Amino acid sequence: MIVIGLTGSIAMGKSEVAKIFAAEGIPVFDADKEVHSLYDSAEGANLLRHDAPQAIVGDKIDRSVLSGLVVGNPDLLSKLEKVVHSEIAKRRSTFIVASAAKGHGLVVVDVPLLFEKRNEKDVDISVVVSAPQAEQHKRALARSGMTKEKLDMILKRQMPDAEKRRRATYVIENNGTLEELRAKALTVLKSIRRDHVI
Repeated sequence: MIVIGLTGSIAMGKSEVAKIFAAEGIPVFDADKEVHSLYDSAEGANLLRHDAPQAIVGDKIDRSVLSGLVVGNPDLLSKLEKVVHSEIAKRRSTFIVASAAKGHGLVVVDVPLLFEKRNEKDVDISVVVSAPQAEQHKRALARSGMTKEKLDMILKRQMPDAEKRRRATYVIENNGTLEELRAKALTVLKSIRRDHVI
């Protein structure tokens, strides 16, 4: 089975490409969704209770409180990331094993910090979704709860787009319509299937 690592900086269109691949019948592991699921569970609350007790409300993690705690506190962010990423990595491994057992030849793991966390060694192919910087900033700032300060913090933690593109096996340019993005994603998928005889 071939594991595709799908990545891209914030607001580049990675989630849209994940949906396109999923619509083609490829199992997709969405790391962001798994983090949200973890934060909404007692398991997640217990994982972060020691380092961020203020963010625990009942048996869940209040994401807005957690976000406020880590802004300007890189040490806490690093601690929490270590705990959360370790749990998400376990869930990702379980997902890949289950997909292989079902006979899938391809699986996609949608991982925002694929290169930053050196997770590219865990995938066979990397696909980077890229968009012009002005468009990226416009899309990101249109998101609910996003501020310029928060966006700056996120971008500082992310590898520059040019470096991601350099490291990628395939690059999908998201500089047009949704239909054009779909066509480009399907072209890359066709190349993957051809190059890896799937």
